[in-house]
Parts: sequence; structure tokens; C-alpha cells
Amino acid sequence: MTALTQIDVTEGWERCKADDVSPTAFIIACVGRAVAAHPEVHAYRDWFGRLVMHRHVDITTMVEIDGPDGVFPLAHPLRDTDTRTVKDLTHELREVEANPSTGHNGRLVMGWGRILAWVPGLVGLGYSVARRSTRVRQGIGTVSVSSIGMMLGGNGFGFGLPTVASISVTVGGVTERPWVVDGRMEVRRILDLAAQIDHRVVDGAPAARFGATLRRLLEHPDLIDW
Repeated sequence: MTALTQIDVTEGWERCKADDVSPTAFIIACVGRAVAAHPEVHAYRDWFGRLVMHRHVDITTMVEIDGPDGVFPLAHPLRDTDTRTVKDLTHELREVEANPSTGHNGRLVMGWGRILAWVPGLVGLGYSVARRSTRVRQGIGTVSVSSIGMMLGGNGFGFGLPTVASISVTVGGVTERPWVVDGRMEVRRILDLAAQIDHRVVDGAPAARFGATLRRLLEHPDLIDW
């Protein structure tokens, strides 16, 4: 199930610029808190078909690093995003980008990337295990956030391939557009956002409530910890 939405992030973007923090970190902080408010959206089923819930929200996002064969999109899990500040998340993202070996996945790619890429069937096997294994999920996170907005050069939505996460959020472009605010037309910064939800696990009602909470947090950045 895929949902497309457009959200006024004017205040959040201004705060990011003023505090010199990553807009991606701001969005991840909002997603983490929205998921924590509606934990059903990042639940999944284990090997026995039992529904597994998590107390905190670990979000995996892509960080571009210099790998063995050039620029590589590293999947990096950010822990406890529902309680951490935007500045703290920004610091970790920038640290991993500058030095990938500070993260477990970065060390794996830098040390074994070429070998793992040539092992037949390893990617497919890893995907199958990650979908059901509680231990693996604790390691890789239960939510996926991909930020492609800075590469679009304008407005637009992004769609990713299905992941092991029950909910994936793709951050699209941010552009200035006319927007109605309190009955008046203003020029605002509008974010294109896409959310993909595994409807086999997540019902529509919790997904809709998650979307409403995420919109409220993104539109009102004072509701989260900076």
C-alpha cells in the first residue's frame, strides 16, 4: 500500500538552517516519533507467524560513502529515533559519512564488500532471513527512510523497492509553492513524501493515523526535541 502526500515544512526547514542540522535527521526524528505513537505500523511476523512489536524505533537510512568501488549507498541503522534529538541524529549521520568504519555496516562493506557481492544467492538469502528474524530486525531496524530530495533538483516523489521493513518512507523534493495558510495564499516550502506500507501486516486505520501524526510533527517542528 502506497500513500503520496505533500506537507508544508517551511518552519522545519528554517529551523534546520538556523541550527545547522540535517533536514534528513529532522524528518527521521519526526518519523520515529510518529511510529512510536502508532507502533502497529512497524510490527512484523516472525518464523512462527507471531506478530512482533518493538518498544523503540530503529530507522535505517542510506548514507553515501566512498566504498571499494566508488560511491556506495550504505544502509545505516539509527537507534531510538523516537527519543533522540535532531542534533544527535545529525551528528551520527555526518560521522558515518565522514568515517564509515564508525558503524557496523560500514565496517562490513569496507572490509568484505567485494567478497559478499560475489557470493551467489547471498542477497536473496539475507532478505528472507531479515523478513522473519527478530534478532536480525533488531540489528537492521524496523523502519526504512530514504532521502532523495537533494538529488531531484525540484519537486517529485520517489518510490523504492520493497524492503524488509513493514513501513518505508521516501523523502522526495522540496520546492517553494503557493499554499493556503489560515485562509491566505502564501509561498511555502512543500515536501513531497511517499510512504509504502506492508498491508499484509499493517491495517489501513493505523497507517492513516501514523500519516496524520507525521504530518503534524513535520508542520510543527516545535513538537520534537532539537
